[in-house]
Amino acid sequence: MELEEGTPLWQLQKLPTEQGLQLLHKIIDGICGLTYPLYQDYHSVWDSAEGMCVLEDITTFFKAVVGKNLSDEEISQQSNQLNSSHQEAIMKCLKSRKDGIKQTLLEEIVDISSAQLQDFHWQLKLALFKPYSIEMSKEELKNLINSWEAANKVVLQLK
Repeated sequence: MELEEGTPLWQLQKLPTEQGLQLLHKIIDGICGLTYPLYQDYHSVWDSAEGMCVLEDITTFFKAVVGKNLSDEEISQQSNQLNSSHQEAIMKCLKSRKDGIKQTLLEEIVDISSAQLQDFHWQLKLALFKPYSIEMSKEELKNLINSWEAANKVVLQLK
């Protein structure tokens, strides 16, 4: 995620630091399920296409940084082309809101995993509706039973 002049994350510097900090917090609010910042508040800084790019790029940046659990040093390297006051604003936001972003990312993953497990459970019930005869070795049978037990544990944990 290299930053160059002209890229949306670099365009954060078009805002004064305090306004940039407010924008970052509003974007994190959006990530966490609240409302994203309104374009009307920033129309004097960016046109609508730039505003959308800035919003998407900062959202992607925050999700990537939190999802990969990057250290402060790695985050500073990711944003080293921003001026120091904007880097500090990013670090302040991440320090205070990292847990909220992480929780949101985990909820997204659980929602996806839960849907896949429910679909698997339905398909398994359908497959087992009719009697089947199969031949397998004792080791293959143990592997099958272990797989079913592991799947059952996961399903029970999600309930």
